[in-house]
This record gives sequence, C-alpha cells and structure tokens, in this order.
Amino acid sequence: MERVSAFDEPLKKLLGGPTAKVMAEHLDLHTVGDLLHHYPRRYEERGRLTALTDLPLDEHVTVVAQVADARVMTFNGGRGKRLEVTLTDGSGRLQLVFFGHGVHKPHKELLPGRRAMFAGKVSVFNRKLQLAHPTYQLLDAQAEDEATEAVDAFAGQLLPIYPACKQLDSWRIAKAVDTVLPSAQEAVDPLPASLREGRGFLPLPEALARIHRPHTKADIAAARERLRWDEAFVLQVALARRRFADTQLPAVARRPVPDGLLDSFDAVLPFTLTEGQQKVTGEIFGDLATEHPMHRLLQGEVGSGKTLVALRAMLRVVDAGGQAAMLAPTEVLAQQHHRSITEMMGELAENWGLWREAPLDEGRPSGDGRALGGSDRGTKVVLLTGSMGTAARRRALLDLVTGEAGIVIGTHALIEDKVKFHDLGLVVVDEQHRFGVEQRDALRSKGKQPPHLLVMTATPIPRTVAMTVFGDLETSVLDQLPAGRSPIASHVVPAKDKPHFLDRAWERVREEVEGGHQAYVVCPRIGDDADEAEKKGGKRSAPADDAEKRPPLAVLDIAAQLAKGPLAGLRTEVLHGRMPPEGKDDVMRRFAAGEVDVLVATTVIEVGVNVPNATAMVIMDADRFGVSQLHQLRGRVGRGSAPGLCLLVSEAHEASPARARLSAVAATLDGFELSRIDLEQRREGDVLGQAQSGVRSSLRVLSVIDDEEVIAAAREEAVRVVAADPDLERLPELRTALDALLDKDREEYLDKG
Repeated sequence: MERVSAFDEPLKKLLGGPTAKVMAEHLDLHTVGDLLHHYPRRYEERGRLTALTDLPLDEHVTVVAQVADARVMTFNGGRGKRLEVTLTDGSGRLQLVFFGHGVHKPHKELLPGRRAMFAGKVSVFNRKLQLAHPTYQLLDAQAEDEATEAVDAFAGQLLPIYPACKQLDSWRIAKAVDTVLPSAQEAVDPLPASLREGRGFLPLPEALARIHRPHTKADIAAARERLRWDEAFVLQVALARRRFADTQLPAVARRPVPDGLLDSFDAVLPFTLTEGQQKVTGEIFGDLATEHPMHRLLQGEVGSGKTLVALRAMLRVVDAGGQAAMLAPTEVLAQQHHRSITEMMGELAENWGLWREAPLDEGRPSGDGRALGGSDRGTKVVLLTGSMGTAARRRALLDLVTGEAGIVIGTHALIEDKVKFHDLGLVVVDEQHRFGVEQRDALRSKGKQPPHLLVMTATPIPRTVAMTVFGDLETSVLDQLPAGRSPIASHVVPAKDKPHFLDRAWERVREEVEGGHQAYVVCPRIGDDADEAEKKGGKRSAPADDAEKRPPLAVLDIAAQLAKGPLAGLRTEVLHGRMPPEGKDDVMRRFAAGEVDVLVATTVIEVGVNVPNATAMVIMDADRFGVSQLHQLRGRVGRGSAPGLCLLVSEAHEASPARARLSAVAATLDGFELSRIDLEQRREGDVLGQAQSGVRSSLRVLSVIDDEEVIAAAREEAVRVVAADPDLERLPELRTALDALLDKDREEYLDKG
C-alpha cells in the first residue's frame, strides 16, 4: 500500500499551494500520479528551432526560437513604453510585445542572438502574428550562468513540451515533474509479468522516466509503446470483466413460439427483409434463446431498418411471455418510435383490431387495447414519457405492472422507481451515446431476472471505437439499405461568398413542394428567451471553428423570415424541444400526414423521424454541427422513392476546417467513413466519456483511431486473463490500476459479477 500512497500524494504537499491550485483548476491534476501521467505532447530537439510558419491563431503555444532584433518604442509623449522583439527560425518570423513595467527584464535578457523558449497566445496585429506578454525561459545562457536552475531543467537533448495553460507554462510543468519524478520508481505495474516480458515492454517506472526525460527518440518510442499498452489493456480488462460478469447472470430464454405475433407480423410484411436484416436478426434471436442475458450492439447506417429489427426482437419476447421496453433519449424520438411501431403493425389492423390510441388524448377510450391478434393473442403497445397527463400515465403504469402491455416505448421516465414491469424480458436502448452505462443498468434491474439487452445506434462506429467504447457488447452491423431507398445529393451552399446560391436553395425547396413533396429546414438554435439565457451561460450548440461574428441562426427567426420571404405561401411550421408535448406531437402528425410543406426545426428531428415524402433538407449554419450529426440529419430525406436533396448552408471561409468538414459530408454517404473523420476531429476522451459513463477519460497516448492492432491484441490478452482469474486475485497490481480507472459505483457493479 505504501507504493500506492506515493502516487496518491496530493501535489500541494510537494509543489506548494499556488502551483497545486493552478494544476487542479486548469489541468485537472491533483496527485503525484496525475502529474506523472500528464505526458509531454511533443519534444523539441536542443539546437533545432521550431517552425514559426504554421502557428495556430488564438491558441496557447510554446515555441523555441532565436531573437533577431529587439527595440523599445515610446508613446503618449514618452510616458508609455513598448518592447517589440522579433523571433526567427530561418523560415518564419514572430513578433513579441511587452508593455509598461513588463518591458525592463525582457529588454535586458532578450538580446539579438539569444535563444529561448516562449509561451503565449497567438494573436494578429497589423496582419502579423504576435505573442503579447509571453513568458519565456532562456536556453543558451552564457558560460557563467550554465549552472543555473533554468539550464539544469533542460539539461537533456530533448525538451519536453507539456500540454499547458495560460496560468502555467510548459517548462514550469517540467520543473514540477522533476520534483515528483523520483516517485515513478514506486509505480505499481498493472501488466502481468508474463505479458510484459513476452512482449518485451519496459518496466513501468522506466517507461515513466523515459517519457518525461528521454535522451533519445528511441526512449520516447519505447516509453509510448509501453504506456499505450497499459491504457488499452486496463480498459479492456474492465470491459472483459463486465462481459464475464454478464455471462454468469441468469436470464429467461425467449425461444420461438409457432403461429405467434412474430409469425403473424412477418406473414403480411409488404416487403422482403434485406440479407443484412436477416443476418442480424438471426444473431439477436440466437442470443434471446440462451439462458444468459444478451448484450448486443446493433449499429447501422441511417435508414437501414434498425427499428424493424428491434420490433421483431420485441415481438419474439412478447410471444415467449415477456415484455419489451424501448428507451429513447428524447420525447420526440419516443413518440416517433411509438408512431412508427404502431404504423408498422397498423397494416394488420383490419385483421387484428390494432390498438391505436393517441397517447396524449386521455379522453379517448382504448377499446380492446390489443394489437396483433385481438383479445386472445394480442398485446398493448404503450408510450410512457415524463410529460404525459396523470390519467394516461397511470393507465400506462397499470398496463406495465399487470402485463397487459407487451411493448412500452418511453424516455428516461421508464427508469423511475415507480415504474414496475410484470416480466421485463428485453430492453432496447436507442442512441446509446446519449445514455450512460448506469442508466441502461437501472432499466435492466427492473426484470425478475436480468433482461436481454439490445443497444442501437444510428451513428456508424469504426471497429476500434466499438472495441473500446462498446467493448462489453457483442456487435451486429446493419450496413445494407432496404430496396427502394433513394440516393441523396448533398451540396455545400456558401451563403456569404455566393448569396445567390442561397436564393437558389429556397427555389429548390419550392420546386420540391410544388412536385408534391415536403422539406425540412434545420437551425442550431431555438431563438426564445430560454435559448438566449442558455447562450449567455456560455453553452454552444456546435463545434464551429471560424470566428463567430453572430449568434447561431434560430428556428423562430428563420421560420418567420421564410414565411414572409422566399417560402411565402407554403404551409410552414416550427418544431423544437421546448414546445409542449401536445404541440410537438401535433406538428409531427400533421407533417407526416402531408398537411405541412416545410418543417423548420432544431435537431429534435435528428434520429428516428421517418416521413418518406420529405425529399429536401436545408441545414442552416451547417458548420455549427458535427460530422455525424449532419449525417444523421441528412438521413431524414431520401427515405421514399423520390431522390433526396441536402443543402449545407454555411458562412465559413472556403479554406477553414469547418468548410472542410462540410465538404467531407457532401462527398460521401458512407457513415462509417464520416464517423472516422468525426472522431479524428474530436477529443477521444469525449467519445469515451459519453458512452462509458463511470470510466474516467484516461486515454493519453492511446488513439482509438490509429492503434487498432494494440486495442485488438489487448482485448485478446484481457479476455484470457479474466477467464483465468475473474476476480484478479493473483494480479493485485492490475486490480489497483483498475480501481484507479473506475469510479466507485461502477466498481461495485463489477464486484457483483
């Protein structure tokens, strides 16, 4: 335990209060272990100057360069002073500016020819890049100064450049690392000795020493290889233990029932299942027939028919005497799923008296209340959301606890303690990335025995991400679109550079409506008072990387402009998340029925909304949305026999990263390719943190995009280790590393296995 306590030592004890406070508040570093795992982002070679030509604007940077010249300017009649220093690296130049009393010290030290490390935020003044009041560290002190602390701190050939912040520069972090580096010798090594020796890895203490203070590039490579494996292996062990624990749980096998609801449903389907749907269904049905709970991820392209696959799985469970619950992240999506499922089954209504009660219409009698087979073989399909009226909610809860309702579709309201099931056999979680592990576990705990679990996502996931984020689930991929789906043409509309392109976009919308079709217009913001308050609170709706000259466009504003201007005369409605539930449901029903020509909406229509007659979509401020989100939105059109059109409107500059994102979306309909692009442009920790709630964002040297071989190999090793020693009794060091990775609640869950 003493070795563990060295890494758990608060930084305040070793570095002092002020430095420790900055590290905690701005870098989320609290202990010696945190700092030792705060690895350098890159390294500068002593004597080689950093290129100054590609410095990112508005970012805090660290550069190594040489002073070309320095001069003091006066202003305000000589009362004010400004020191201007020009740096060079032989290929580019950078200006430093110091004002007022801050002029004296750098004026004495930053003499022409001097070499130093500088840190500051890059800005532009008079069309030149500059750092205002940067902090700096001299690197080529004169002979009499060679024994100073500054030179000692950078005595090696390679200078580590740490992820830093305005309040704490890279070299100050390096000095702090020097203070705690002796503690690296007490590191607890999580890798089993046989694995470490078999793969020729450095011992962990040596890897930590080399990554912070390398003498050669080979030191860095060896250290990163070892630390990359640590991250992959410990995470995969956590997931393998979860998978193993799940296989030890009992579940009720839900086997086929001849001439049941599923057979009745399949017999009158107006189309043939795709090969992909048949294959995926076979995998799911195979899992449902076992006496251990299914844990399967169903991922598929937009419009590939995931809801149909999920419905067939739910009918299989209902046939076998159980209940099925589908958990959706928003009320709009829950209502849409409820509508889609009742419509899919509604084609059988003439024969079986489908229950089609409007979920929010409390005064309407439910009649027989059964679908697919009448009173003998039928089942209720109910909706449960937080905003339902008391009477409708009470009726739905009663139907669940008595078993009258075989299928329930709902939001987080399904997780509440008061919701009881008669025999919950299957949980379908839609859009997994919006739910944490604990939330899906909370719903699973409502079964008499652990129910089967099917997780769906419409965002295609690269294999490496699936192994890392969803590593506790078996994966099924639905990558084949049903016959009859139409192609979608996508184009970027540069509204600022070519405003006539936007005029043409509205003309195209009118043409689609005149041809008997409908259109969506999507905006990033609602535009009401609550929206403004949220904006003032600092929240942003999107990853725009161009300078924001104005707030994001809003649904209420755009809808009013379109109704008076380019779309005057068309039947236009708005839809957003803060509308009353009755209002949202009414708008969607009328749009689905063709009574609305143009729906101006926020991203509430991103997933699940299925109106085959909608053929055009205009996404305003498209650069404010992520790549996968744009792909999801685009998937709302082209769902019928007519071709789809998606227009991505943006004021972003042609050469900006934002426009590059939009061009990538316009160039391909391949969701897996776009998901890879999306991940490359986002922090991987965000991806892991959203999906694996309870697992700290711990990836520092492992890349889930680039390190596929490492992740796959670590997964194999983890499965082997956990199979041999599920409780890790013979591997206390690995257990310690696991404790550090997992929070208390998630650890308790693993202990239950």
